[in-house]
Amino acid sequence: MPSPAGRRGIGGLLTLVLLLTPLPAAASSEAIPLTELGPGTSQAGPGTSQAGTQVGPDTFQSGTTVVAAQQIGRFFDGGASGIAYATSSDNGATWTRGVLPGLTTSGGGAYGRVSDPSVAYDARHGVWLISSLALTDRDGVTGAAVLTSRSSDGGLTWGDPVTTAVAGGGDLDKSWVVCDNGARSPYYGRCYAVYDDVAAGNAIKVARSSDGGLTWAETGTSATGLGGQPVVRPNGALVVPYLSGEGQIRSLRSGDGGQSWGRSVLVATVQRHRVAGGLRAAPLPSAEVDAAGTVYVAWSDCRFQLSCGGNDIVMSTSATGAEWSHILRVTNDGGDHFIPGLGVDPAAAGETARLALAYYRYPSAACTVATCRLTVGYTSSANGGASWSPPVELHGPMELGWLADSAQGRMAGDYLSTSVVPGGNAHVAFTAAAAPAGGAFDMRTYTVTGGLPIIGGGRPTLAIEAPIAAGEDLPGPPAPAR
Repeated sequence: MPSPAGRRGIGGLLTLVLLLTPLPAAASSEAIPLTELGPGTSQAGPGTSQAGTQVGPDTFQSGTTVVAAQQIGRFFDGGASGIAYATSSDNGATWTRGVLPGLTTSGGGAYGRVSDPSVAYDARHGVWLISSLALTDRDGVTGAAVLTSRSSDGGLTWGDPVTTAVAGGGDLDKSWVVCDNGARSPYYGRCYAVYDDVAAGNAIKVARSSDGGLTWAETGTSATGLGGQPVVRPNGALVVPYLSGEGQIRSLRSGDGGQSWGRSVLVATVQRHRVAGGLRAAPLPSAEVDAAGTVYVAWSDCRFQLSCGGNDIVMSTSATGAEWSHILRVTNDGGDHFIPGLGVDPAAAGETARLALAYYRYPSAACTVATCRLTVGYTSSANGGASWSPPVELHGPMELGWLADSAQGRMAGDYLSTSVVPGGNAHVAFTAAAAPAGGAFDMRTYTVTGGLPIIGGGRPTLAIEAPIAAGEDLPGPPAPAR
């Protein structure tokens, strides 16, 4: 396992992945056909909710069904007025859209706000799940509960949510849900929700359900951090990459269906270039697993750019979640890349594993609030990440003033998402913005119509030993990101 790099100066030797030929600049987004996933209304929520804002989508794919969920009506100090969903039963050809019932007071629920939707499918029970973080706003915004909305008709209609976890005096953040769909797994049909408790030093907790998300039991872990993204290997082992308070990507594992947890292991120390323009863009991980159980985790990191002048999307892999590979550079077209959404074909593995990656990007990393222009990029690999296709610009450019405002800066969302149809196209979901009009923002969630192909990147990359660049000192434990 590579040793962590120092905080300042030149770090230790790591495997630097250099392309044999530089990648070209991203192709233009003008010819990319987009389909809107949002509910098509301004979504002006109660109080100070920002009308016309949709952020932070997640997606999941199973069979011919793709389900997406995103926040609508963002508040400046955290959370949103609701969660919208979009469901396609024909691999993205057509979509049914709506707003989840029973979450917030504006939709008949008990909570003032909601955030952080994530999507999963429980194949054993035939139930789609959307997990979300319920927030109270009476004495400051706090994470009161993790909720699970359920659909038993293929994601077309949704019932009122069940309670997955309650804060009990704590302050929950960054919930994420996954289900064990491995037919040979001893825990087939068990679903897991991972979240952290800010009030307990970002202690990471895991709830599990074996009845299609109707009831849940909570287990603590010894880890602290933010943004845990659980994946389940075919043998039932659960692996949770997350961002630690020390600025490291680390990984937790459970081999007994989430009932007990070992100590976390280091994936890598993040080399961080602060994203310009005050944009909210923490280096949270995006994780997926292939058919053989190899775990892939991607995040933003500046180690491969001169003097850490901008972030790339980088990746590490692990056969079990216990030991992790050297860091691989995914993007190599200059500028600043952040907020990755990684997708992996669940039916492929090894040297033929099919990977797809969407991300946000500044063409110039050294921009200002006035000059930064946000774009959405995409690249793919047909050989397990050994090489990647030339980048494609899916949308942009966008001015920062078009984005929702938050206490942590302008935001397009903490997440975007990519899901891959086995042997088929990748479906991405991202937020795009146009100039505000009529007192409302114009931020919408889109997917690429028909999906995007997964292609190779030519010859594999050449790995050589070289010094890495070291990034900025992190400001301390990650702040709540709701």
